[in-house]
Amino acid sequence: MKLPDKLYDVLKWICMICIPALATAYVGLAAVWGWPFADEVAKTAAVVCTLLGALLGISTAEYNKGK
Repeated sequence: MKLPDKLYDVLKWICMICIPALATAYVGLAAVWGWPFADEVAKTAAVVCTLLGALLGISTAEYNKGK
């Protein structure tokens, strides 16, 4: 499973920057404003980041194998 470079870069940015930042912002603001499901949002973000990280790792291994 090799991903195109552009898609890999976008998914990596989403996994490493976007999801953790949004989850942290939500959890932090939920504590201040009393928003619901802060724990669930944090756990969901962790699971999604782990899944994306695993898929990106597989793609990287395939790419490096082909070199």
